[in-house]
Amino acid sequence: MIIKSLTLNNFRVFNGVNDISLAPTSDDKSIILFGGLNGAGKTSILTGVRVALYGRAAFGFNMTTTEYHEQLAALIHKGNGMQHNNASVELVFTYSQQGEENEYKVIRSWKKGQKDKLSLYKNEVQEAALGYEQCQAFLNELIPIGVADLFFFDGEKIADLAEDQSGAVLQTAVRRLLGIDVIERLKNDLNIFLKPHQSQSMPDKVKKEIAQLEQQRKDREESYDTLVNKADDLVNPINAINNDIQKAQNDVMSLGGAWAKTKSQEEAKVKELQLTKSNLESNIRKEMESALPLTLAKNTLSRLLKTLDDEAEKKQKQAFITEFEKYKTQLLASLSGEPSAKQSAESAIKACLSSYQKTENSLEGSALQLDLSERERGQIVHQIEVLAPKSRKEFEQLKSQLTSIEFALDGAAINIARAPDESRVADKLKDIADLNEAKTKAILARNNKLTDAKSEIEKAVELAKNIQKIHDKYKTASNVSEAVTNAQNTNSLLEKFAKELTEIRVKQLESEFIKSYQKLARKDDLEISARINTTTFDVELIDEHKNTINRKELSAGEKQIYAIAILEALGKTSGRKLPIIIDTPLGRLDSHHRDKLIERYFPDASHQVIILSTDTEVDENYFTQGKFADSISHAFEIQFNGETKASKLAEGYFWETQQSDTPKNTENYVEAV
Repeated sequence: MIIKSLTLNNFRVFNGVNDISLAPTSDDKSIILFGGLNGAGKTSILTGVRVALYGRAAFGFNMTTTEYHEQLAALIHKGNGMQHNNASVELVFTYSQQGEENEYKVIRSWKKGQKDKLSLYKNEVQEAALGYEQCQAFLNELIPIGVADLFFFDGEKIADLAEDQSGAVLQTAVRRLLGIDVIERLKNDLNIFLKPHQSQSMPDKVKKEIAQLEQQRKDREESYDTLVNKADDLVNPINAINNDIQKAQNDVMSLGGAWAKTKSQEEAKVKELQLTKSNLESNIRKEMESALPLTLAKNTLSRLLKTLDDEAEKKQKQAFITEFEKYKTQLLASLSGEPSAKQSAESAIKACLSSYQKTENSLEGSALQLDLSERERGQIVHQIEVLAPKSRKEFEQLKSQLTSIEFALDGAAINIARAPDESRVADKLKDIADLNEAKTKAILARNNKLTDAKSEIEKAVELAKNIQKIHDKYKTASNVSEAVTNAQNTNSLLEKFAKELTEIRVKQLESEFIKSYQKLARKDDLEISARINTTTFDVELIDEHKNTINRKELSAGEKQIYAIAILEALGKTSGRKLPIIIDTPLGRLDSHHRDKLIERYFPDASHQVIILSTDTEVDENYFTQGKFADSISHAFEIQFNGETKASKLAEGYFWETQQSDTPKNTENYVEAV
């Protein structure tokens, strides 16, 4: 298969018709490279291919019809000043079957709120006889989505394959890629052929029982379809209720409903703030009753402290003179030595005492004003120098908190004043409550119908199993034609063949996986081998010591390398030639793994490799040098215009782009997508 072109019309960030040539220019140049900054529209290329081929299944199998229509509507381009009502994707590709190559063109188009249309052309001739469902079935058979998921993928999401402990994803891919699913279809067809013949040997009672069970199964399936349709019918009423709720809420908002909603909260907040304010004011009063006032007269208190110091000094001198007078006579009498020396010492003492007494007499001229004791003086000094500053600091903190509280009270009062009278919005609020109740009931009713539908289909499946068990019971008892005998023998042979083929293919897959993994992994991973369970298809990684490695413990980059190795091994084992489309190919990888992937995987991954990259993944070095650069057929840069909120394609890459009339603007990339 080779994808020749993709045309996007009003699709996501692409406005108008955008034709993209995707066919490689030669056999040795297999890479078509797209470059774009985040949000420019790289993923739109991958999404366009998947939507063209698979429609609803591109978004998951559990999507309802209504959800699918909403998803399609979301894909219609929305640019500045542009309101499109329709979009389309067109995919042209060649596909070889039984040695014959044909060209197919798929056109999927849609309008907002309407079912999409699907047209299929083979060699430029429309398959007019095929309806929508037949066209989709043909595409699903041509390229099964379970297979395409492993060839058209997001490089960051494909690492999830490493965490698939059930092996379900790999099992589907192996069966479809390696042809094992064909054997299952043959067995089912043989069983359909055998059932009526087997029933010929059944007693009438058993035949009647099978007929009753078949009717019950059909009834269950019809009931399932009815319930699903009824559940779908409830989607529009639920959406209508949502619209009514939004309208009512807008009406409430226009009446000041936003303030009404918070009025009770603001009132509760006011009560709390008032209580806090009362406590702060009480604490401020306590501070004012303590040492705080002392901080209001700094100059007076400075003079007071000086007076206290002067009086303390004066009282000390007076006490000294008094005590010295008591011992003066004794001191003089105790002097010894030569009379002349004794007389000289006595004269010196008297002179000093006389000088000190003059000073003391000058102090006596000023009477003590306060005459405080040393303990009383210490208390006053402690209050002025310790308690007063501490009280001042506490007061300032309390005052700041009080200011904030008063500001908050003013704000809350304004918000309360803004709230309208409850009578003005009461009716609207009641309408919203009633609508929400109706919405809840509708959603519950829809969920109940879906639950009932699930129960019905489960019962239908169980009935089908019971019918098959009865057929199996009488299989050996049937005595019919040689054709039936051959069909039975063929069925047994196919079962044995499927088992042996699976074992052979899985061994080949193991071998190819080990080669690919060793080619892409770092040197310290080269001893890793793999073992694939032929029943569950779970892959076990084995280290050089034969220990099983837990894949969940691998880094994000290692998981991506593991997944890509699995994909390459599947492609080589199956021999099917499908293109590879990979978005964000190198996002999680370190530089070493990037080098390996660039040089050893992409150039030889397939005959057509479409890569959607940022400038930091496939950078200028990779683009211009090495085997990867030599394998590039052609490249495009997706240029986003921030003014129109639309992207266009320019030939070339970031460093070799032809001049375009689209100005680059990296703003609002993500918003536009």
